[in-house]
Amino acid sequence: MKARYFLIAVFLCVSLSANAQKWPFELWHEGRIVLVDGDTLKGRVKYDLMQDLVQFDRPNRPAEVFTPRKVLFFEIYDKTVNKYRSFFALPYNATTGYRTSIFFELMEEGNLTLLAREALEYRTYNSPYYFGSFSRQVLVHKYFFLEEDGAIVEFDGNRSDLLALMGNKAESVEKYMKENRLRFEEKYDLAQIVAYYNSLSGNSIN
Repeated sequence: MKARYFLIAVFLCVSLSANAQKWPFELWHEGRIVLVDGDTLKGRVKYDLMQDLVQFDRPNRPAEVFTPRKVLFFEIYDKTVNKYRSFFALPYNATTGYRTSIFFELMEEGNLTLLAREALEYRTYNSPYYFGSFSRQVLVHKYFFLEEDGAIVEFDGNRSDLLALMGNKAESVEKYMKENRLRFEEKYDLAQIVAYYNSLSGNSIN
């Protein structure tokens, strides 16, 4: 019984710690913003893909806020993943039926160009330590492919759908995924998979 209560206490501490964490979009990052008018702003940058805004922290002045209509692209060094990340303002057909510019993260560019967006969602989990379930916020990613005609298509398929996009390279890609234990549901694994496909196609841009 004591062991059970100990496990519950540990579980609750882990859950509270996860919920208290800072998401990447809540942090200031070193980076730069390239504006449509040609200006480049270098310094501290904060982004919010859920509202499609990017902020620039100018010393001794209030932070400036930009929408996708004023930005070509921005890039940051994200210490939470120790990677440079690039975001582009691209036209997208919204669910409301009109075309508007929003921010996409560029994950891989080439024969297949992979884009991503992120958001917070509440997910419900069943607890193995006590009866019932609990909810917590998690960072989720949605993926898109940029087609040759400039159209951006959301990818919400499965492993088979992904491999179908790769035509006669699918078998080689599937073997690569197995050998490297890559999961297409994981953001950087998916980017690695697409990068490998592009390398087979002789059209990979790094």
